[in-house]
Amino acid sequence: MNTDFFIDLLHQVKDFENSGACKPHSSAEDFRLWLNDRKYREESPTKLFKKEQHEVSFTENEICKQVLLLGRYSKQAIRRGLKDFPELANEEFTYLYRLKDEPNLTKMQLIERNGHEKQTGTQIIRRLLESGMVAEKNDEKDKRSKRLNLTSKGEQVFHESVNKVNITSKFLSGQLDENEKTTLLDLLKKLNDFHGHFYREDKTSDLETLIQY
Repeated sequence: MNTDFFIDLLHQVKDFENSGACKPHSSAEDFRLWLNDRKYREESPTKLFKKEQHEVSFTENEICKQVLLLGRYSKQAIRRGLKDFPELANEEFTYLYRLKDEPNLTKMQLIERNGHEKQTGTQIIRRLLESGMVAEKNDEKDKRSKRLNLTSKGEQVFHESVNKVNITSKFLSGQLDENEKTTLLDLLKKLNDFHGHFYREDKTSDLETLIQY
């Protein structure tokens, strides 16, 4: 074993010490996990697909991976940010805030505004009704539909939780500067407009058909 190996090892230890992963009492196991994570991040998933002789678009697959990861990180951050409001932490707050912004929606309108499937949205609305933050009443024109509004308790929880939601939103924006936030917001809106169209207008066609649009 030559000295180049030890020099390279010391450089990597230095990189570890300069990373956010290194803590005052980090162990050799922490260093190993950091090395594995860095190797994973550097590896292109196209290598696996090429090895298995599959064609792949690296950029589009990477977008998919990053969106999925961000969704999972966001759920964890929301639970932490709204720990003082456990009744809002499982996406209830998005329904509560939507009703504050747009009162008197039907159940299906509220569910569609949040991009959920009917079953998932119905469960969230049921929890809000049971908690007393939302009340329902018959639609004056269509007795089969229910209109939803915040109760006085819902209004109170909304005002009490605004600061925590703002902090959570700021955390989720990470270290992006204002220009990066604006660019990301524009791109996300464009992507959501695309998917929102099919969510509202075509929920049955297979993706091979939809991707031709």
